Amino acid sequence: MTPEDRTPCPTAPGRRGRTRRQIAALLPACVPRTGLLRSGLGHAVSLATMAAAMSTATATPSFRNDIMPILSQAGCNTGACHGSAGGKGKLKLSLRGESPDEDFATLTADRHGRRLNVDRPEASSLLRKPAELTDHEGGRRFGVDSEAFRLLRDWIAAGAVMDPADAPGLTGLSVTPDRGLFTEPVREVPLTVTARFSDGTTRDVTRWAVYEPSNLLVRVSPDGRVRAEKSGDTTVVVRFQHLQTPVPLAFMPDRPPLTAPLPPPRNLLDEAIFARWRERRLPPSDEASDSVFARRAWLDLTGRLPTAEQGRAFIEDPAPNKRDRLIDSLLASPEFTDHWAMKWADLLRVEERILDVTGVTAIHRWLRQAVAEDRPLNEMARALVTARGSTYQNPPANFYRALRDPTTRAEAIAQVFLGTRLGCAKCHNHPFERWTQDDYYRFSAVFDTVSYTILRNDRRDENDQMEFVGEQVVRHDGPRSLKHPKTGAEPAPGFPGAPGLTVPPAEALDQLGTWMTGPDHPLFARVQVNRLWSHLMGTGLVEPVDDFRLTNPASHPELLDALTAFFLANGQRAKPLIRLICQSRTWQLSSTPRPENADDASQYSHPAIRRLPAESLLDTIHQVLGVDPVFGSYPDARAAASLPGVRLGGRRARATDADRFLKDFGKPPRTTVCGCERTNESSLSQVFTLTSGPGLARLLRHPDNRLTALADPSLDPATALDSLFRTALTRPPTDEEKTALTPLLQDPAARRAALEDIAWSLINAKEFLLRH
Repeated sequence: MTPEDRTPCPTAPGRRGRTRRQIAALLPACVPRTGLLRSGLGHAVSLATMAAAMSTATATPSFRNDIMPILSQAGCNTGACHGSAGGKGKLKLSLRGESPDEDFATLTADRHGRRLNVDRPEASSLLRKPAELTDHEGGRRFGVDSEAFRLLRDWIAAGAVMDPADAPGLTGLSVTPDRGLFTEPVREVPLTVTARFSDGTTRDVTRWAVYEPSNLLVRVSPDGRVRAEKSGDTTVVVRFQHLQTPVPLAFMPDRPPLTAPLPPPRNLLDEAIFARWRERRLPPSDEASDSVFARRAWLDLTGRLPTAEQGRAFIEDPAPNKRDRLIDSLLASPEFTDHWAMKWADLLRVEERILDVTGVTAIHRWLRQAVAEDRPLNEMARALVTARGSTYQNPPANFYRALRDPTTRAEAIAQVFLGTRLGCAKCHNHPFERWTQDDYYRFSAVFDTVSYTILRNDRRDENDQMEFVGEQVVRHDGPRSLKHPKTGAEPAPGFPGAPGLTVPPAEALDQLGTWMTGPDHPLFARVQVNRLWSHLMGTGLVEPVDDFRLTNPASHPELLDALTAFFLANGQRAKPLIRLICQSRTWQLSSTPRPENADDASQYSHPAIRRLPAESLLDTIHQVLGVDPVFGSYPDARAAASLPGVRLGGRRARATDADRFLKDFGKPPRTTVCGCERTNESSLSQVFTLTSGPGLARLLRHPDNRLTALADPSLDPATALDSLFRTALTRPPTDEEKTALTPLLQDPAARRAALEDIAWSLINAKEFLLRH
């Protein structure tokens, strides 16, 4: 054997002593350590299988219509694999196949190399790695006897060419069924996906589509069979090439028909929800008691509790319209103004590091006035988007003070007002939406002329370039500097979803304010309706509340349409819609489920129980004990809901117990416009704060708290107990609770300590900590 006859195996570098004849025999299946060929028998079978796969003669596969779908279906171009920003293993593909031309150039850069070899297709790593005929970090994506393997091999053997210019392109995608409600015993539904092409032909692409369920209620097999793991609603997004379509599916248990008629609906909200209950055979819970209703109304609308006297007066009021009257009185209260101004401050990044205390106070005062006057939300949004001038004299200008570059402004305004998360399109076309990278930079260009004149900056930390202390002037005539990262060109301003609209840079922001908030805009009103619904019902009709897209449909589309029409008919004001929701039977249901609806988590047959937000929890604890909270940065504030900003402590004041409590229980830092900054999750720190924390201990022992008055020996023990229960839980103690607790208050010398223990127990009770 001559030296020329000895060559290493191309898939196992470093192996020596194998002749070319031996290598040729092993080439289709040389697998070091891993893969299909682990024994002599497996070797022979795999060779036979590969030979059969390679011998199948077909027309030359299309790169766009055959090869790209294979890469997508195998997961090769996902963000976790070669579609990531840096690629994997020296191979970078466009994310989810968004750019076939770029992927073709990448794959065919060398037609005679290791990745792709048109002379010896079976030697191509593009074929061998996904079939795991050689080491592959991504594992086996398809077998050598699969159609995917055959199509890839045939395309390489045909020269790995791009489709001709007149080749048919994908124009439409349909799925059958396109939606469905299925009752046990049906737990599996096959989907059929049909692609339409520009030459008028259609093709069943079920096997090559990608299926992405919105939750873990279902699993979808590669051939499109949806299998329900449990009952509930899901959406399966079906994707083929650049098109995708959502398929809403619901799997429900085999419930018996409703035996009792539903109560008459009170408004359009009930009509839509009741129709869904009838469809799902889902009986609602009973109506909430007056005490539960009163507590819920005060908490949802004001973030606080009724006093013992207010709760008692409501419960004992015999008037049939007392619930409507209570809702109206709360909507007109200053506590409502504080509570809902706080929600807007969270979204608009009202925090002291960039805005400074004066700016924070100015915009918070403006928000309070807008909420108190029930200013139309489209007018509020327009004022913010078009704001300019001094951040001290024109409070809405502080919105831009917090957003220091054009892309941040574009993303924030799209998310808050249009329910559109554009961030993914900054580096590539949006994987779940129609927005392209060009759309992203055109919209960002709308904000490119925003600039600042910093009149003064007394920052405390000279190294923190994002801290500003002093007045600034927001201008709309700054020099343009934004460049498209791919072309290097200065993008022309444009609005998402309006590609033909010409927007002069000097008028871009004013045009945006008018275009975005007009009654004909398809998103603005729906986004505001959905956010208000989420605040009151615990979850959005679209969830997340600021992620509106075709592939994330509303759970109740007819209801969202009806509420949006109502919102528009009422001048885009918040209070009429809040009133409508609170007056509905749906909102007024008991949170105690029936056996028949206990598994319902999406149809509103009983309210979702959730922990009180940080501000409400702090304020209600202080209400129960009758002591005002103290805040380091805002010493004049008397409630957490009325705080303009988020700073813990001031320049000369340390963070207080109340400041630390808010941080522990999830008050957002307001560094983004995403509602996800706020967390209602429980933690061990929260448990310690409520059970053994020094802050609560100091409140319980405060010499001037409510317990001091209730411990007065002249006060009847039963009266003291009743007052404490009504203050904390908006109800009197039950007979069982009276029997157990009244004896503890009989001894005047021990009454104060007993009241502290009872108050501690009430504050730590689920009935107090949860909105129910």
